[in-house]
Amino acid sequence: MIPSTSSADKEHNSPSFELEHLREGCRLPVRMSTGEYREAEILSIKYDREAGENKYYVHYVDCNRRLDEWVGPTHLRLSQVTFAFRGGKNHRANASVISEASSRASSPDVLPQKKRRRIGRAPVVQPSDCLEALKIDESSLDSVSNMAPPSPGAMSTASASAAPSLRGSMTAHGHSEDALTRIRNIEEIQLGRWCMQPWYFSPYPQELVTTQQCIYLCEFCLRYHKSPATLKRHVEKCRYNHPPGNEIYRKGIHSFFEIDGRKNKAYSQNLCLLAKLFLDHKTLYYDTDPFLFYVLTEQDEIGFHIVGYFSKEKESAEEYNVACILVLPPYQKKGYGRLLIEFSYELSKIEKKTGSPEKPLSDLGLLSYRSYWSQTIVEKLLDYRQEDRDANGLVTITINDLAEETSIRKEDIMSTLQLNLYKYFKGQYVLVLSEELVKSHQQRLKKPILRIDPQAIKWTPKDWSRKRI
Repeated sequence: MIPSTSSADKEHNSPSFELEHLREGCRLPVRMSTGEYREAEILSIKYDREAGENKYYVHYVDCNRRLDEWVGPTHLRLSQVTFAFRGGKNHRANASVISEASSRASSPDVLPQKKRRRIGRAPVVQPSDCLEALKIDESSLDSVSNMAPPSPGAMSTASASAAPSLRGSMTAHGHSEDALTRIRNIEEIQLGRWCMQPWYFSPYPQELVTTQQCIYLCEFCLRYHKSPATLKRHVEKCRYNHPPGNEIYRKGIHSFFEIDGRKNKAYSQNLCLLAKLFLDHKTLYYDTDPFLFYVLTEQDEIGFHIVGYFSKEKESAEEYNVACILVLPPYQKKGYGRLLIEFSYELSKIEKKTGSPEKPLSDLGLLSYRSYWSQTIVEKLLDYRQEDRDANGLVTITINDLAEETSIRKEDIMSTLQLNLYKYFKGQYVLVLSEELVKSHQQRLKKPILRIDPQAIKWTPKDWSRKRI
């Protein structure tokens, strides 16, 4: 429901420009759901027949794109409109410019006649948390879906001429800024008992997107449907009550299923389409063959319900153990992000390798992993027994020792230690655990947290170099 225009809004909009002068690429203050005004860029304009007015799809500058939304005219502060000109510079519009534009009905822009083509500026997309501060603790681990990792699978949103990468990258580099992909194209999805509002664009079939406000997914095979009736008919015939593939872990109600992107291509592509709704800089393409998907589920009397997943390459030259990772919104803030990260490292331990997520990480992704790394390193250091200490109460341990015991790559360990554990003392580098750090760690252990039981993993690594397609 759009709130009515307040007296303050009327005051701000009193010397305003007309709504018909607004164009895609304009910037102006927009009222968010919190009531705060923030500068936003208009990405798209459409006419709402039911409301009898235009709707404006806006991106809040320097905010995560999950906050992008459709707003009505009452949310706009029309007295402070900015237009994008050549060279990527924004200029405050004035009455004379608008007057000139209104006198040229055939010109769609407010530029002079010789500069009719509008050149917009790509918005700054940073994963800044606009609604609440993010701390380096368990809560950041539950926001793993805020990472900007592209992942393997599904369809390309880049140009058809560009060859798809054969790697699932976690970087934000090369993200398409195509106008269509910047606009969330699905308003709602139904997955089992959960009804979720997507955060980003996902290339589901156009005929499905344009005719439906809600897309219905089978929660076991992830096949998409246009109506509850077609979903019901599918569920009656669907032979799955769990993800396809091998169940390689079960502890209580939690299970992990390993899915081969080549053997289960349809499921893998559907999983990537679903993930794209909640991952901003995710690269999509059809070739899922080079990847494995590890799906975390919760079990009840109906079946195994998807919670989240991570993917990795079958053969990674850089020995990355995660390509993409996601916790679905209904399960966030429950410790599942940490569980996914921990499971990826337990698999690396079985492989007798050190692993690392693909880099560079997004800001939130880096926070999530550094939180896990620091907690794991502190836990390992405190595990050393008293008899392991010398006369001065010191323990001798190398970076290689930590890497071998945790399967965390040496570079990741060193970068984590430099934050708050690494000190230069009497001509050598030492690790110092402050009382505050130890107390914080002990307090964390008092809280009920989800952990992986290594004994419950039933998995044997494969040599994929011998099984190349």
